[in-house]
Amino acid sequence: MSYETLRYDVADGVATITFNRPEAANAMSPLCAREFNDVSLRIEADATVRAVVLTGAGKMFCAGGDLGAFAAAGDGARTLLLQMTGDLHLGISRLSRNPAPVIGAINGTAAGAGFSMVMLCDLAVSAQSAVYTMAYTNAGLSPDGSSTYFMPRKIGDRRTRELMLTNRVLKADEALEWGVVNKVVADDQVLDEAMALARKLANGPTQAFGQVKSLLNGSFDNSLETQMELEARAIAGLIATADGQEGLDAFLNKRKPDFSGQ
Repeated sequence: MSYETLRYDVADGVATITFNRPEAANAMSPLCAREFNDVSLRIEADATVRAVVLTGAGKMFCAGGDLGAFAAAGDGARTLLLQMTGDLHLGISRLSRNPAPVIGAINGTAAGAGFSMVMLCDLAVSAQSAVYTMAYTNAGLSPDGSSTYFMPRKIGDRRTRELMLTNRVLKADEALEWGVVNKVVADDQVLDEAMALARKLANGPTQAFGQVKSLLNGSFDNSLETQMELEARAIAGLIATADGQEGLDAFLNKRKPDFSGQ
């Protein structure tokens, strides 16, 4: 299936989602949100996908929501935004809950919804030229795309408030210092670096990665005792899986494990 606003490819256990509206700075349109949701369903149904890379075509990662589409909707803008965020948020939820790690290859500016998509990623590699800004309140709007959930968890409440209330622009090195991204590389290396990381993770214990994601996503909402009980249930469940048994045998026999993702 082909898409108008995205490119979607799967190879070597890695699914690559590319925002593909370079003429519009890869802005998030209603159609892009629908197609992103559809891609998340395809990933959910494909057990061969063991890592996901998220990137943009051209010089931008994603410059935020398509404000022109919102303005053109006139009195229907509220309904359009409810539909659009519904599609986008369903896609984000599925990727977040899928065991496959999501790696951002941030090839350029990430603003508004684009910045929100960076925060969705489990790990992120940034181009040296990339800049990051929330920008929502500059347009009299509030954040969407999961950023009010993931950003405080990943970089802290104080920094989140500064980004969202002042629309401070972070250069790539500042984004690294703040914990927004994990690595900064030359612009022409960002996709290669992200793909190398994704391939490495795609050969790892996918179900264990999924438990890591789930445990961390819920850690701010649970008591210590609840979180430890979830940890206990997760590790006890994993020991009986194929990869749990493989990892145990490999450790005891001092060899490299060969994980299947099961």
